Amino acid sequence: MDEKRGFRKLSTSFEQLQIAQSYLDKLQELGIGEPTPIQAEGIPVLKQGKDAIIQSQTGTGKTLAYLLPALERIDPTQKQLQVLVVVPTRELGMQIMQEIEKFTEGGPIRSQSLIGGAAIVRQVEKLRLHPHIVVGTPGRLLELMKIKKLTLHHVKMGIVDEVDQVFELGSMQDVEAVLKGMLKSSQMVFVSATIPQSTEQAAGRWLKDPVIIKINPNQRTAETLEHMYVVCQEREKIDTLRRLVRLIKPTSAIVFINVTDDIAQVVGKLQYVGLSVEALYGEASKQDRARVMGNFRDGKFQLLLATDVAARGLDIEGVTHVFHLDPATNAEYYLHRVGRTGRMGREGTTISIVTPKEQFILDKFEKQLGITIAPKAMFEGRLVDPAQDRSAATMRSRREAARPSGAAPTRSSAGARDAAAPAGAVRTSAAAPDARGQSSAAPAKPAAQANTNKAAVGKTVSKAERERDRKSKGAPRWLKEKQQNKE
Repeated sequence: MDEKRGFRKLSTSFEQLQIAQSYLDKLQELGIGEPTPIQAEGIPVLKQGKDAIIQSQTGTGKTLAYLLPALERIDPTQKQLQVLVVVPTRELGMQIMQEIEKFTEGGPIRSQSLIGGAAIVRQVEKLRLHPHIVVGTPGRLLELMKIKKLTLHHVKMGIVDEVDQVFELGSMQDVEAVLKGMLKSSQMVFVSATIPQSTEQAAGRWLKDPVIIKINPNQRTAETLEHMYVVCQEREKIDTLRRLVRLIKPTSAIVFINVTDDIAQVVGKLQYVGLSVEALYGEASKQDRARVMGNFRDGKFQLLLATDVAARGLDIEGVTHVFHLDPATNAEYYLHRVGRTGRMGREGTTISIVTPKEQFILDKFEKQLGITIAPKAMFEGRLVDPAQDRSAATMRSRREAARPSGAAPTRSSAGARDAAAPAGAVRTSAAAPDARGQSSAAPAKPAAQANTNKAAVGKTVSKAERERDRKSKGAPRWLKEKQQNKE
């Protein structure tokens, strides 16, 4: 197994890589000058027809590294499928299709996407035009193969992009069935920013003496990326994100959560507090997902709420920040999340919003990835070191302590007094005596009567109110109070 980890000289040009003139012209039109390190290393290997594993951090140009050699392998005079790109998600598939169309527009090469969720009848009709290159998800590709509308017997080059995700999405059997439909002589390329040992071993079943190309394997995130985190309680996460967005004012940002079942509820809460946000739903129709992505790219809203799978491999120009409303489930997922910003040498910022109990997760990421995730706090319109915020809080406490005893307490000092009250204590105001010198306060009810009344009140709570409380779980306190006042 051949392995390459070095760099070519930075002066390497696409001309030196012997790229066809028609594609050189397209590169120039697109403003792409010199190849990135992964392109300089990968293109010559793939042009030689060798199987390969390509690994490089997100945002380094891996798509172009395999796409240019793949397009050059195509003979447009032949009415057969010659290049197949397998992807884990619809969004990544459509993104790669856009790149293909940039380089084939006005030329004889025909391309087609075969993505799940789209009407299969239309896809079958378009297959009659004999596309030369297809981008598809495993399930849809296998479905078309079973009904004998798609054959892979003439494929010269097969590429699996985000290969670790493709293998882990529960579609391993589908992927294997698709790969078996290709000839053993076909060139195979596996690509991802993260290729764990298990994926590399699985790849060994399909690749023939592959060249492993890893650019800076020890540098797993972009040098231009700044990592930080803010600590708050679970119920304060939505409001903390709102405050961060108001403070930073990102032009375009992605917000990650872990559980897809919560995504509609989270969108509702974020929109309720005034944030410009839409979500990338896994269950949404192809048209809805395309609309959301198109509007986000056009800057029609500020925040894209997404899960790890939905946003895998996306390259959206102008994303300056990545927020983690839930911490990533592992270091590999963290890498792919933060890779949505700081791409191709641009600066980017990633901020995790965690509870005190979740801080240990970031500690693990720091050790595993060799990065520093700095703690931050919001103070006087800036993100500062938490020590500065603590010193400011200390100064406020001292000012409160220095107040004359008769001075009215501030909101913060009143809150501190309430917090200091024993658990279960009920605050009451002093009752003024009446004309007879007796207190006008109502006499306390016996404990047994109070308990009976409480039970009676509890029984009157409607099912609708319980459902409302369930949905409001996790909302900031001020939002809950606002909802109650409305009612």
